[in-house]
Amino acid sequence: MLCTKASRENEAGTVPVYLNVYDLTPINGYAYWFGLGAYHSGVQVHGIEYAFGAHGYPSTGIFEGEPKKCEGFTYRKTILIGKTSMEQAEVRAVMEELAGEYRGNAYNLISKNCNHFCNDACVRLTGNPIPSWVNRLARIGFLCKCVIPATLNSTKVRHHRIEDKPCEEEEEEDKKKKVTSDSNRVISSNSSSSSSLSPSSSTIRRGRSRNRSRRRRALPPSSP
Repeated sequence: MLCTKASRENEAGTVPVYLNVYDLTPINGYAYWFGLGAYHSGVQVHGIEYAFGAHGYPSTGIFEGEPKKCEGFTYRKTILIGKTSMEQAEVRAVMEELAGEYRGNAYNLISKNCNHFCNDACVRLTGNPIPSWVNRLARIGFLCKCVIPATLNSTKVRHHRIEDKPCEEEEEEDKKKKVTSDSNRVISSNSSSSSSLSPSSSTIRRGRSRNRSRRRRALPPSSP
């Protein structure tokens, strides 16, 4: 489904800027018709979809992916926000400017979510904001936080981030530490098991030799 929104600025632009909207919960099937619902959104321009999600690191939460196929969400509709005259490199520069403001560990469903990011990006690209109903639940939640389900507290990132090198380095460090600690455990357990087995094995050998000697002594003398 494609909807259009009248643009006020950047009319000279030729590159369309779309807002792809996804459902966060099946309740949207009913809430949508009342102008409510919990939604995830992404900005599509030059064939790339940019979105914002949460992770546990201080690096950016902005990521890019294939349009209309954001993993973990159900695609609902596409809205034409306007047009831009920016080339792909200029669009990416805008996303990098926003990257410092939209950190992964700063994600908040009420005050700084994916829809806030899309609104800022669309204003910079086209001069037009996103439709108000897309982020209405966050505005209502700001007044009454109890209306926000706890399960929708964050939108986890599962795609390629704009700046993911710091995160990758930290993840690699964690993996190395885990592997080292696991190998140390294996070595210590092997050494302890070998030390505990060696005396018992020698005891078994001595026991067998004693048994054999006893058996030999127990044999009756041969008859003349």
